[in-house]
Amino acid sequence: MTLAETLDTDTQQIARGLRHRDLALLNSLVLQYQYRLVRYLIYLLGSRDLVDDLVQETWLRVLERGRTYDGQSRFEPWLFTIARNLAIDTLRKRRIVSLDTNDDDPEHAIAPPISQTPSPFEQAARTQDAHRLAQSLATLEPIYREALVLRFQEDLSLQEMANVVGAPVSTVSTRIYRGLAALRAHMEGTPHA
Repeated sequence: MTLAETLDTDTQQIARGLRHRDLALLNSLVLQYQYRLVRYLIYLLGSRDLVDDLVQETWLRVLERGRTYDGQSRFEPWLFTIARNLAIDTLRKRRIVSLDTNDDDPEHAIAPPISQTPSPFEQAARTQDAHRLAQSLATLEPIYREALVLRFQEDLSLQEMANVVGAPVSTVSTRIYRGLAALRAHMEGTPHA
């Protein structure tokens, strides 16, 4: 069986299980994807605050809306889309930051991370370079941080990323390019234009 056939079989099994509200399957998905979901939301929000509530709400939505997952694509982008939409709704209610824009408008100003404790990524850093990378990534605007995390940590394709963020592939590609440039500039200690 090829990798594509295995992926197809796995996604179809997930789709069937979610349509039937299979709690054993949901538990298995939570065990398999919980860490990645938490990591994604921490980087998306720039802080650990709100993450636990959003993770719980994401899994509730997966259960409630599982029948909408068709199993034609990987489960991860569908899961991250749910989490992202919940995060955007929460941020809009709190008016902290927008993930849809990077305007200089004060309403869309980036709030500094609320928590001063090291993120899980920083805690796990074993080298000085990994620590510097985590610190630099935290300084990026949320739209760039999200693009880099989805591409390089979650290993999503450009098309999958476009589906998650609801933007064209060209926009996602530009966000990755700009995010990498800003990250490089920060790590080299030069201001990014």
